[in-house]
Amino acid sequence: MNVLLKEVALATLRLAEAGVPSPRRDAEELAAYVHQVPRSELATVADVDFDARYWSAIARRGAREPLQHITGQVGFRYLQLAVGPGVFVPRPETEVVAGWAIDALRAMDVADPLAVDLGTGSGAIALAIAQEVPRSRVHAVELDKAALVWAERNIAEHPDGDRVLLHHGDAATCLPDLNGIVDLVISNPPYVPLEAWEHVAPEARYYDPELALLGGPDGLDVIRVVERTARRLLRPGGWVVVEHADQQGGAVPWLFSNEGGWAEATNHRDLTGRYRFVTIRTRSAGS
Repeated sequence: MNVLLKEVALATLRLAEAGVPSPRRDAEELAAYVHQVPRSELATVADVDFDARYWSAIARRGAREPLQHITGQVGFRYLQLAVGPGVFVPRPETEVVAGWAIDALRAMDVADPLAVDLGTGSGAIALAIAQEVPRSRVHAVELDKAALVWAERNIAEHPDGDRVLLHHGDAATCLPDLNGIVDLVISNPPYVPLEAWEHVAPEARYYDPELALLGGPDGLDVIRVVERTARRLLRPGGWVVVEHADQQGGAVPWLFSNEGGWAEATNHRDLTGRYRFVTIRTRSAGS
């Protein structure tokens, strides 16, 4: 075992002792970041002396600073996005949510699909749609000015960012000019109930913006806003896709009632098999 791999093994133990959920992976990711090689090629790195940069990064991760804040980036589907203080770090489960929306837009008999991402954060969902649905146009809405800076950066740096239009505004009142013509609305809203705040992982509780996490007393306040806005924006037969906590799978579909013009409400599972997002369609004209 070369010196670097020995350091990784020791770092794994330290991260495990600190309660980091994936100590081996994070130790390897930080080694790859410091030594500027793919994680799969760590074994090819020549023996190195003790590297203070690596142990500084391990100390930060051991203090439960998010891995993505230390490296300054996160992978999301086929994207590499810049992230850091002030913006929610997108999670793997949201990749499944975005994937459903992408498949739905591809299947539409529409030349230039029009999508809206409510609460875009880093711009991850909006950019994934723009990248994977080549003729799509995406309006991305964000209220938090700090998050808006990260979204602006990612959109500017991405080759498909010219089809993402970023708006600083409130999901409740945004985009009145698009009323009734949007093909798909998607949102990963804040959905943590106030009473569950103390149980949120340190990486989220201390580093993600509260505005991106807390969803009111029952966690559903912003989802209710998304329902009203989607109902206003969508064309007949358009789709809304909303992520939620796994415990909210029974409650969220009821917010999209038949009386409100909704149909085909379906709950979907994430990568771990837990119910994680709902899809609902507006009724077509005459139905």
